[in-house]
Amino acid sequence: MTDMTGLTGQPGAGGDLAIDFCGEWHEPTEGAPFTIGREGDLEIDDNPYLHRKFLQIDKYDGIWWLSNVGSRISATVADGSGGMQAWLAPGARLPLVFGHTNIVFTAGPTTYDFAVHVRTPAFRHDPRETDSAGATTIGPVVFTPSQKAIIVALAEPVLRRGGTGFSTIPSSAQAAKRLGWPLTRFNRKLDNVCDKLDRVGVAGLRGAGGKLATNRRARLVEHAITSHLVTADDLPLLDAVADDDDA
Repeated sequence: MTDMTGLTGQPGAGGDLAIDFCGEWHEPTEGAPFTIGREGDLEIDDNPYLHRKFLQIDKYDGIWWLSNVGSRISATVADGSGGMQAWLAPGARLPLVFGHTNIVFTAGPTTYDFAVHVRTPAFRHDPRETDSAGATTIGPVVFTPSQKAIIVALAEPVLRRGGTGFSTIPSSAQAAKRLGWPLTRFNRKLDNVCDKLDRVGVAGLRGAGGKLATNRRARLVEHAITSHLVTADDLPLLDAVADDDDA
């Protein structure tokens, strides 16, 4: 992601807040709500699954806020380090208090992400020293290599793209084929991964009645990307797991 402080001669060089989507910069102005969706100040994509007006950025009492003005889609919001993550449901709003905030959401089969940069953030995050176990651990959850490979297989298009933009999440059948597994095995392991994360409070992986949500693949990718649960450095795991299974 590009740091807003390094911009010169581009949108974001003079204002307090700037938005980066697909390398294009947008700078909301105070006193006028900035809308994001299929239509609006930032037109994300002509996607029929996406609300015409989905997200809104505005400034109240000296603080920038991100509001979900849609009715069906939620967004995952995280600071640039992945240390803070929130799920922004329809009707909810969050203050944009970090210097760098990532927003990820899924509409239909497509996942989108953009970055918000604030020049004078209200909160500063001091990163801790790198945890050698951080590649496979999130809180109390430990994943086996095959479980983590599932996450990487679903997030592969986003990880290979890098930056902000949009990509299509693989279907379960496509991800299973990528790993060289039968679909039944993939779905069973996917259920186990979602169960583990649901037990530690990751929202959106279960639907009504406690059943696993039908869109759990999209929610899993959003969580994994914004929390840095998987990164581009994990992509070799896909071939490693496939080779182990062949052996």
